[in-house]
Amino acid sequence: MHIQEKTDSAVLSPFDAQNDPFTMAEVERLLGGRTRDIYLKDKISELFRRRIWSQTAKIIRAWMIWVALLDVLTLALNLLMLPRAVALSMILPGSFLPPVALGVAFVWRKPRAHWLQTGVLIAGMFLILLSIALVGASAGGEFYERHLSIMLFVAITAIIIFAIPLSSTITIAGFSLGLYLVFQLQNPNLEIASSLDATLFFAIGIIATIVARRTMTILAQKTFLLELRDRRRVNQLAEANARLEHLARTDPLTGIANRRWMMETLDQLWGHSRKYSGQVAMLMCDIDDFKNLNDKLGHAEGDRCLIKVAGIIQSHMRRERDHVARYGGEEFLVVLPEMEERKACALAERIRESIEAAALSNPSSGGSNCVTLSIGVAVQAPGGSISPEQLQRRADMALYRAKQTGRNRVELYRPGD
Repeated sequence: MHIQEKTDSAVLSPFDAQNDPFTMAEVERLLGGRTRDIYLKDKISELFRRRIWSQTAKIIRAWMIWVALLDVLTLALNLLMLPRAVALSMILPGSFLPPVALGVAFVWRKPRAHWLQTGVLIAGMFLILLSIALVGASAGGEFYERHLSIMLFVAITAIIIFAIPLSSTITIAGFSLGLYLVFQLQNPNLEIASSLDATLFFAIGIIATIVARRTMTILAQKTFLLELRDRRRVNQLAEANARLEHLARTDPLTGIANRRWMMETLDQLWGHSRKYSGQVAMLMCDIDDFKNLNDKLGHAEGDRCLIKVAGIIQSHMRRERDHVARYGGEEFLVVLPEMEERKACALAERIRESIEAAALSNPSSGGSNCVTLSIGVAVQAPGGSISPEQLQRRADMALYRAKQTGRNRVELYRPGD
């Protein structure tokens, strides 16, 4: 359940906590020590409280509702089975228990300020236990001792099942024993020594219950810390795998996709059937006289040229639709889904002009001594059915003709090529 209450802005969400080095360092420190020494503070404590709030609230609401129902049922049975005077004496002190229990359940129905819900729970428990004790004191006789024992039983069940802070648990235990002692001292059927002995006996049991509750809380907190650490490790592993996958599909020099990624994309586009009946255009781009550029200016300048050319081609792509990859050496492959022949040629021409306008130096190139690009275009018409290899071969043929007819030009594949 998502908690809507207002909290300190410094409190992290579980997702942010996994990326916060200080929080995770504290998690590792706590897990590195003894389990019994685990004590959550500050941000981690707030995260843990948020983590268990939904379950804790359900338990508290269910407990309160059942206590209210059992109280009403008990009072009704008492009216039927006990002497009228005794039963009537129980009604008034027992009647305020149900509204108190239901009020606590209502406050815990949805997330509210932590101090408010904790305070209402403690006050509600005090009034519930007081009601039970007053019922026994009002009835007197055998009911006096019996209801004090019931009161402690109710307190112990709350201590065991309420996953609340230890300070709140101790508070409930403290006033339950205090009520027991006060009412026992006023019990006309017991001497003071007997009252103290009974209180001491029940105190030992309640202390053992608090220790058990503390142990359960520590184990729950350790489980939460392990969950935070495991989530972080899973996220780190996923991020590492994503980086490796990105590196495996990216050309390290130009930063665009590599040949492997393009082949996988073509397989997906053609639906693994090796046939595709939709319209798609393919451009094979090749930098003119690139070998001579490397020989005259050096490989460092050649690398810079490849990076700039890749960036220019990428800038002409339609986002989330077109695909470009470094196919090998100075060649680039562009795939343009749902693009007709005329538009594909126009786009290829714009790419060629942009490369020429960039005026990248290439002393070995004729004419302007600038880097130029030759592009072969092949288009599969709507309703056609050829493999991506066949379409790429056609684009290669068009590129070859562009090279043979003077370079720095765009050629479209035609059936006679």
